[in-house]
Amino acid sequence: MIDKLAPPGSDASARQLSAHAVEPLTDRTLRLHSGRVRVPTYDRSALVPAVVHISVGGFHRAHQLVYFDDLAEGGCTDWGVVGVGLHSSTMRDALAPQNYLFTVVERDGGEQRARVIGSLIGYHFAPDSPQAVLDRLTDERTRLVTMTVTGTVYRFHPRTGEFDPDEEMLGDLADPGSPSSVFGFIVEALDRRRRAGRPPFTVLSCDNMPSNGQAARAAVVGLARLRDEVLARWIADHVSFPSSMVDRITPATTPQERDVVASTFGVDDRWPVITEPFSQWIVEDDFCDGRPPLEDVGVRFVPDVARYELMKTRLLNASHSALGYLGSLAGHGRTAEVMADDVLREYVVRLMDDEIAPLLPCPAGIDLDQYKRSLVQRFANPAIGDRLERLCRRGSTKMPNYLLPSLHTALQHGRPSTLLTLAVAGWFRHLTGEDLAGRPIDVEDPRAGELGRLARAGGTDPRPLLAVRSVFGDLADHAGFVDLLGTALRRLERDGVHAMLAAHLDDRRTRHLTAEPGAAAAPEDAGEVCATVPAMQVQPA
Repeated sequence: MIDKLAPPGSDASARQLSAHAVEPLTDRTLRLHSGRVRVPTYDRSALVPAVVHISVGGFHRAHQLVYFDDLAEGGCTDWGVVGVGLHSSTMRDALAPQNYLFTVVERDGGEQRARVIGSLIGYHFAPDSPQAVLDRLTDERTRLVTMTVTGTVYRFHPRTGEFDPDEEMLGDLADPGSPSSVFGFIVEALDRRRRAGRPPFTVLSCDNMPSNGQAARAAVVGLARLRDEVLARWIADHVSFPSSMVDRITPATTPQERDVVASTFGVDDRWPVITEPFSQWIVEDDFCDGRPPLEDVGVRFVPDVARYELMKTRLLNASHSALGYLGSLAGHGRTAEVMADDVLREYVVRLMDDEIAPLLPCPAGIDLDQYKRSLVQRFANPAIGDRLERLCRRGSTKMPNYLLPSLHTALQHGRPSTLLTLAVAGWFRHLTGEDLAGRPIDVEDPRAGELGRLARAGGTDPRPLLAVRSVFGDLADHAGFVDLLGTALRRLERDGVHAMLAAHLDDRRTRHLTAEPGAAAAPEDAGEVCATVPAMQVQPA
């Protein structure tokens, strides 16, 4: 059933609330809710706890758990999911009284549809009972461990790229039987399975980072090697770490959204999830103990995820970062507002069309032009309106992974890079901790102190920040780029976001640029690309 979206607190919302009885969400009340929302029709008690997901958040619930719910609806009950929380009991406390049921609401424009997801069948808060988590991980029924723990958890040295354990992981080495880190739990569980003669589980990272399977392998094997070389070799030889690409825009749920779900659908859900209709999951087909038949519900299994990963991170995620920094400096609060701004909308479209897409190899089965159009529509969806402050978080991790690789490649081959440079200018200005009107900005970044000091010291001179080679690589060695970035910072400070962007967009319209003068010839081994400009060889970040 599709319902029109009534704003929270509005007269229409009040009428909806009075028209439908509001019932708590539990197994017992599913039949009552079935008239208003789609509910599980399978026997949840028959679900086998074969998957453990570490760090259950809104995205996991809107994405992977929906696929597993679809699988169960299709009659495959072999892949139930048990969640694990590492740092907060909030999710467990919200979902346990609901028998781990929750509502996913898809919104598109003024319409929304809701469904109750039943594939999550248990939850452990690790600090309360690490042994219960280890028992679940070592259970012979557990065949797959997935995680969404963010890229900063994988711990690699910024200069050497080697595994670099933090204090929490070092604590797990000192007391491996009572771990606290995600990789401490995984390594200890794999060791217990090895000693018990049980096959290992597959470790599937669903984190939004390049080569996430390789990163997971390096972290798990790296931590195991610090503990026991024999264990490390067993893991390297027997455990699969497939890479994956995940995509679904899922803003944080507000208390007002909870009220909307209750008033519109009659579901008293302590923590519903609001998301968009679009969803995509592409997984490397490399599993060591069987795999769920997720291809039956829309997941694509491929030999190599790299091209799909590059497409998504360098188009969607890089554009998200660009519009986050520039849009917030322009006074906007949400993505839909940015896309309603003619100058910023054109900037984002041209950024993807002119400077990012021409550098990408073509993923099999993907129409890149259609994908870019879908991104513009998704960014502009007013019913989602992702908050820009969320997109601005962790720039020191996101920018080197998502946007700066395209900039490096463009500079290397003499391709257009002005619009990419303007995004960097927006980020540098954000790092100062003040917007263009002098109001404070809450910079949420693990390196905020270090980078903020350099941004304030440099002002409109980008060289102090560019000297941080662990973030920017050799960008400081490109004199033309440094000059352009300095000019952009000065123009941004003097004229504001719109004037800065409009000047460059107008200049491009006048010159009809398709390539920079003196562009380098394309490498012969670049492969097929999804654009009409010369192909470029792109390496994963």
